[in-house]
Amino acid sequence: MTTNFSLSPNPLVQFFKKYPREFTLKDILQYIEEQHIEMLNFRYVGGDGRLKTLNFVVSDLDQIEEVLLTGERVDGSSLFPYIEAGNSDLYVIPRFRTAFLNPFSDIPTLDILCSFYDKNGNPFGGAPENILQKAHKQLQEKTGLDFEVMGELEYYVISEKEPYFVTDDQRGYHESSPFTKWEDLRREAMLTISSIGGNIKYGHSEVGNFTVGNLEYEQNEIELRPSNLEDAADQLVIAKWTLRTLAHRYGVTITFAPKITVGKAGSGLHIHTRLMKDGVNQMIKSGKISTIAKKAIAGYLDLAPSLTAFGNTNPTSYFRLVPNQEAPTKICWGDRNRSVLVRVPLGWTGQKDMLKHANPLEEINTRDFSGKQTVEFRCPDGSADVYLLLAGLAVAARHGLEMENALEFADKTYVNVNIFKTEHKGKASHLNQLPLSCFESARALESQKDIYLKYNVFDERTIDGIITYLKSFQDENLREEIGNNDAKIIQLVNRFFHCG
Repeated sequence: MTTNFSLSPNPLVQFFKKYPREFTLKDILQYIEEQHIEMLNFRYVGGDGRLKTLNFVVSDLDQIEEVLLTGERVDGSSLFPYIEAGNSDLYVIPRFRTAFLNPFSDIPTLDILCSFYDKNGNPFGGAPENILQKAHKQLQEKTGLDFEVMGELEYYVISEKEPYFVTDDQRGYHESSPFTKWEDLRREAMLTISSIGGNIKYGHSEVGNFTVGNLEYEQNEIELRPSNLEDAADQLVIAKWTLRTLAHRYGVTITFAPKITVGKAGSGLHIHTRLMKDGVNQMIKSGKISTIAKKAIAGYLDLAPSLTAFGNTNPTSYFRLVPNQEAPTKICWGDRNRSVLVRVPLGWTGQKDMLKHANPLEEINTRDFSGKQTVEFRCPDGSADVYLLLAGLAVAARHGLEMENALEFADKTYVNVNIFKTEHKGKASHLNQLPLSCFESARALESQKDIYLKYNVFDERTIDGIITYLKSFQDENLREEIGNNDAKIIQLVNRFFHCG
């Protein structure tokens, strides 16, 4: 099948008529010269999960070629909290497949994501993107499977309140203009993310909307399509950077904070996963969830307590993970059930021909779309370290496939009812609980640490640093101490407003 590269929103793909994974040094230099690029930016993610920037003026192609070949030095101790200043130099080396034309720069600028290397030229073990690569490599080597993921990126836009076309409180799901005020920002973000490498599925307004004083809070979501594990992490980080930059230009604020206030929808970062072999989805077999999927789910559930250390990283995370919301609290899984931790969403396995019914002029649809089936991990939120969270899920999937009792564990933790309802309280009481605080999350990571260190995937210094960081919040009893005190919760939210 011939690929129509002209349809790609990515200017580099259009220019080269090839996929980003095929970009070379020669390509990058050609683009810089022929498109009169004036600035080159190296981008990389620090320990806080946000993109960092190193700028180079393009005044000499030989100089730029040298930079692209050798990378540059950076101070690792200023980027990662677990590196001592006495021995902190790291190299950043560009990954050419990630190059994109900067959509916000007033001058022609090319940006490239980078990886970290130590003084000996080896991948730096504490860098999240290197941990992610190792996690995927070990999964592939031990199981013969590839890992694809996609994220649901929820966020609030905060602006001055308008007096007209007001949506009912907590009723914003899939609302349209004029009842949703920030659809234009969302659409522009989607197009921009697509132009710089994001694999967008769709966008929409979300449930959360409310007012506090003169401010209006409107929740939106942009969801990506399944991508190779490493690419999916890059796309989520770039998407958050894009949304924040656009919000600044619109004169509004965006937050990915897990919880804004009591009784209002929090913002999650639901992660959909699927295991692939030779391009075929292994999560489904004969129209039913497969044995491979059940084993992976068992791994997610078994490591769920410690996965919160990567996906729920500040005290406000645990104000979102409370009963009777759509955020999970118990360690279980189920079909189409939003009260569980791991959900198997609707997967196009039905036999009725919906297309023919909706469009009588069409022929009967014979294509099999069951390969779209994913498994959704629902507890992470906007505070997550995206690379470490996805690395942890890759470890958990491999762990499940290696567990001797995986299928038995999956059967025992399957739930087909809403566990938040009073009549199902007995069922819920037999299920294990997610951590209630950063401190509990740290304890869980301590107890399951060896699984992440297995096959030398995670760096022990990084794990120990995360444990120390999470314990430093001393939030064991914070939910009880604050209760439903809105003022204290807002104070806490403001402290972690720009997390992740």
